[in-house]
Amino acid sequence: MPHFASSFAAGRALLFNLLGVFLIGTWLSPSLLFWTELDDVVFFVTNAWLREDNAAWVLFVAFSNHRLFDVASLLVLLGLFLWAMRRDTQHPYRLLRWGGIGITMLLSAIFIAQGFRVVVPYTHPSPTVVYENVNLVTQLVDFSTKDSAGSSFPGDHGINLFLFTAFMWRFAGLRVALVSAAFAVLLSAPRILSGAHWFSDVFFAALAINLIVTPWILLTPLGPRLAQSITDGLIKVRSTLLPQVA
Repeated sequence: MPHFASSFAAGRALLFNLLGVFLIGTWLSPSLLFWTELDDVVFFVTNAWLREDNAAWVLFVAFSNHRLFDVASLLVLLGLFLWAMRRDTQHPYRLLRWGGIGITMLLSAIFIAQGFRVVVPYTHPSPTVVYENVNLVTQLVDFSTKDSAGSSFPGDHGINLFLFTAFMWRFAGLRVALVSAAFAVLLSAPRILSGAHWFSDVFFAALAINLIVTPWILLTPLGPRLAQSITDGLIKVRSTLLPQVA
């Protein structure tokens, strides 16, 4: 599919929506305790690893939940974005085109985050807040890190990472998307390993939100046309400011 093609792939959008609805059904059904049991297993297993005699692992988890790691994560995503842009060799305004795609992605992230809070007021605290007498990485290291949150649902990191993957799949192709998906899993893991998020905050909530909303941005004319409009605007601005290179 061409980068800015505005075709309406309703069938694929509905298929992704059905997968999202299925995930929501597994989470809401009172007869199914799949996510609750999985959340507890993942938390108690990983929390047991946070011990003073397991110093190397504690340091790894603590650092991967430090603000500097968030910066490193952004650099990884920037690297993937630049890789996608470098592979796009068929268009004269490559930098501005990907500027349009990037701005569209940021606007989509804001829309999803704010829209979810309006539509779904539900939230819950992280497992380290729910359970007592657990191992807290903040008490095992002497630098700032994160192991709890009063509102951990949904996982914001997960939402944005999966959204980034979806944009790479739509505009950069399968190879970049697969690498992005792998990094989405790796970069969302630290919050789970520290106990700041439940497993389901990321791999249910963040994934389901993207399966429901993102297809109607990327598999309809909405996302591609918005990206094209922003790109056209950036081209006009550059032509006005730098007419000699227009």
